[in-house]
Parts: sequence; C-alpha cells; structure tokens
Amino acid sequence: MANIKSAKKRILVINKKTLRNKMVASATKTAIKKVVAAVNAGDKAAASDALRAATKAIDMACTKGILHKNNASRKKSRLAKLVNKMA
Repeated sequence: MANIKSAKKRILVINKKTLRNKMVASATKTAIKKVVAAVNAGDKAAASDALRAATKAIDMACTKGILHKNNASRKKSRLAKLVNKMA
C-alpha cells in the first residue's frame, strides 16, 4: 500500500478510470451482441436499429480511447456487413 499522499490519490483515480473503462467496454459488447441476436432472429428492422446503437457505442468507446480506431472501424464494418446480408 502506498504511503505518499499523491500515490494514494493516483490509486483512487486509476480505480475510478478502470471502472469507467469497464462499463463502456461492457456496454459496447452488449450492443454488439444485440445486433448479432437480431440478425440470428431474422428481424431486419430490429437489426438495423441495434446496428445504429452499436455503431454509436463503438464510436464512443473509440473516442474515450478504450478501442483503437482500426479495431472500432473493423467491428462497425463487420456488423454492417452482417446486417446488409439479411434479405
């Protein structure tokens, strides 16, 4: 355990940031799963709505530095391709 005041503060700040990062990453994964579930169910309207929400979640995660921009772009592209393949 840290003894220096600034080190104690850094521990608190890092814990807070880690929690925020986990929350954003978890929300992003959930949004992606909703798109895949809608595609598997064959519901085009729900899939496109879920895709819109997932794209927003992925962009927010990218903006906050939780996802790399290329990783975010790849995820969005794959989800869009999945939804667009539905007939």
